[in-house]
Amino acid sequence: MFDTILIANRGEIACRVIKTARRMGIRTVAVFSDADRNAVHVAMADEAVHIGAAPASESYLVIDKIVEACRRSGAQAVHPGYGFLSEREAFPLALQAAGITFIGPNPHAIAAMGDKIESKKAAAAARVSTVPGYLGVIESPDHAVRIAEEIGFPVMIKASAGGGGKGMRIAHSSDEVAEGYARAKSEAASSFGDDRVFVEKFITDPRHIEIQVLGDKHGNVIHLGERECSIQRRNQKVIEEAPSPLLDAETRARMGAQAVALAKAVGYDSAGTVEFVAGQDKSFYFLEMNTRLQVEHPVTEMITGLDLVELMIRVAAGEKLPLTQDQVKLDGWAVESRVYAEDPTRNFLPSIGRLTTYRPPGESAVPGGATVRNDTGVEEGGEIPIFYDPMIAKLVTHAPTRLEAIEAQAGALDAFAIEGIRHNIPFLSALIAHPRWREGRLSTGFIAEEFPSGFAELPPTGGTARAIAAVAAAIDHLQNERKRGISGQMRPGVVRFERERVVALGAERHAVTIGDGASGPVIGFADGERLPVASAWRPGEPVWTGTVDGRVLSVQVRPIRNGVRLAHAGTAVEARVYTRREAELASLMLEKAETGAGKALLCPMPGLVKQIQVVAGQAVKAGEPLAVVEAMKMENVLRAERDATIAKVVAKEGESLAVDAVILEFA
Repeated sequence: MFDTILIANRGEIACRVIKTARRMGIRTVAVFSDADRNAVHVAMADEAVHIGAAPASESYLVIDKIVEACRRSGAQAVHPGYGFLSEREAFPLALQAAGITFIGPNPHAIAAMGDKIESKKAAAAARVSTVPGYLGVIESPDHAVRIAEEIGFPVMIKASAGGGGKGMRIAHSSDEVAEGYARAKSEAASSFGDDRVFVEKFITDPRHIEIQVLGDKHGNVIHLGERECSIQRRNQKVIEEAPSPLLDAETRARMGAQAVALAKAVGYDSAGTVEFVAGQDKSFYFLEMNTRLQVEHPVTEMITGLDLVELMIRVAAGEKLPLTQDQVKLDGWAVESRVYAEDPTRNFLPSIGRLTTYRPPGESAVPGGATVRNDTGVEEGGEIPIFYDPMIAKLVTHAPTRLEAIEAQAGALDAFAIEGIRHNIPFLSALIAHPRWREGRLSTGFIAEEFPSGFAELPPTGGTARAIAAVAAAIDHLQNERKRGISGQMRPGVVRFERERVVALGAERHAVTIGDGASGPVIGFADGERLPVASAWRPGEPVWTGTVDGRVLSVQVRPIRNGVRLAHAGTAVEARVYTRREAELASLMLEKAETGAGKALLCPMPGLVKQIQVVAGQAVKAGEPLAVVEAMKMENVLRAERDATIAKVVAKEGESLAVDAVILEFA
């Protein structure tokens, strides 16, 4: 076994590898760029080596710098994590030449399977069912359009060296093919250093299901079941689960057998993932193979009880797999949500800045109950930089059944407090609460179909609204109780706090009475319903956790003028608690209307201006592209919201802009 391992990555996955190595008694070495000097993975490792400037192309993607870090630290092996150099054949070859072990598949397997074009050719040769497409490299936009028209729309334009949703575009017309080709090539070049793209048929209403495979250097290959990864946005997975609600035991066995056969055909000898596009009728086609550890590997670990990082390390050290296919058992259900630094209310644009609050739910393991796990690489007070993927954490829950795992995930998301940047937890909570998702009726088009106009937090309704009203009343009652305890006030009995209140949830009003119960206030409603409320919450805490009528509830609490903003299960509302007279007067107050000039195109997030596609004096139609801004490795096309004329172009190509900086002005 190795004495020292270097992790050629950053953030969450670097921390994940360090945890396993530490448990195995292996010394760890971190690498870091200028932007990550104070990162969590740097502090966690036994040693850390600086490898360059903040851009990945000058640090994490430079093979020579990683090899030199190994020499300086005495590392005998390297774990690449995912992304960056994890699927570059040149990386293990360079390590091999330096006498360093690569904790991953052999270079031949990476070349055969890591390249999306070559992997499809290998799969076709092995008689694995594949999606119709053009397996050659596309040379130009016109070439891409010709191929797409031959295959038939819609098509997927995909980077050959791609992964993680980078370098992918779906096109429904020839015009979209030409634009998607340019965007995919550019993203592929900046993310992977390889701008080759290919085109394949996009299967409508598909599901994305992948099989986890594991091989050793002695010819043994097994699979560890499947993961359902159909909930995606811009081809980036958002929520994953294992097993899949679609598959039965027979389909799982057939899909697993194909994955194992393909892995054996290329001599695969580490952890890897064979991805399939599946129809709702349980038909499936080989999509690609990821020759690395997947972001969503924790859900497989939770249902199998195996540590995939440890198995990768042991296999790299020459050990045989410790179990056979017959010994793989799937236990319960696991759900994973990817928490990102992005604003779901502004088309999921990246958000950067300091985490002024970062308090994930407590990790726990209850025998026979639900388990909560949070894989992260950040801490309170840390910063989310512009240069890398915006993932903050992966929140995982495991329980005996799918519904129990979902309920545990919903509660954990509600209890996850993040401030200082925008994040997607409200959107994740809305997804988890969505009836269609809970029923398992999934497809890769789920988000586009269920949120066609984007995401906006809506106020709670029905029973949830009544529970939130009870929480608001309990918070107000606690604050009044604290005020009564302040010294130096008028004599007791002079000031009387009224028990009859009106809870305003936005425009909705709830008349309530505040009673006393054994464990806290009892909130009575006009129709006679009484909800006992109990909580140890104190003012200033970002999450209210307690029970309402015996039901455990977590609610995000943020102070606002004369009230609090409450968020729960993807809903949010401004709550104010009045006396009856205050409510009458408040109803007479005029609402201040928000206005916007609409005379400028503002940069929606901090980023780099890649292209300005218009000039002063040019007339544009609604939907036409105006500019391309790159942030966190993704290129965002900014389009005209209405017909207009460009009055002035303010920003320049290559310029770095802050959020809401003016890019151009309209006449």
